[in-house]
Amino acid sequence: MSETATVEVASESIVDLLARLGDIPAERLRVPPAPGTATEEDVLAALRMPQKRICELIDGVLVEKAMGYRESQLAIYIAMLLDAFVRPQNLGIISGADGMMRPFVGRIRIPDVGFTSWGRFPNRRRPRQPVPDITPDLAIEVLSDSNTPAEMRLKREDYIRGGTRLVWIIDPDARTVAVYTQVDPPDRVLRVGDTLTGDPVLPGFALVLADFFAELDRHG
Repeated sequence: MSETATVEVASESIVDLLARLGDIPAERLRVPPAPGTATEEDVLAALRMPQKRICELIDGVLVEKAMGYRESQLAIYIAMLLDAFVRPQNLGIISGADGMMRPFVGRIRIPDVGFTSWGRFPNRRRPRQPVPDITPDLAIEVLSDSNTPAEMRLKREDYIRGGTRLVWIIDPDARTVAVYTQVDPPDRVLRVGDTLTGDPVLPGFALVLADFFAELDRHG
């Protein structure tokens, strides 16, 4: 599927648009194309720019993905831990922060880390297209400074509407992990001293958060 959806925004102010997108900062809007007219091809074109803009597509609007050095460290670290659990059992694929997915028409989402089981792929094989029609079983987002609560709620709505069974929201500042199997409220919020488990998506996976967040304090 390569369909995209556009939305009429001619009478919508920038303030209204930003609010609809989750109160994101204006500098994360990418134009051209005009809001409401962006397509999947524009998302891919942004990747080919010299600056390599990684953007999500929300109702015909390009929204640059919030990123940061510290957040990328945590995302890579948890991806490594998950891969070490998933790969020996051949459970599926771990994707990273440029792994674009189309949960439904009009949306391209890019979780910081995703686990997608083989059963979600056609013929149980990894897709070749740059934006496959899948959502991960587990979507992980590591909060950056420009992420807002409203934006993260929209992300959870899209993931869960698309069929994602588990969402982890990692907050490096608070050193917490909010666990969701629904849009709101969180099933639980785990802190340093707690253990994060993969249930119900990856039973048997366990991560002591004191060890995980200690990565933020590691130095040479």
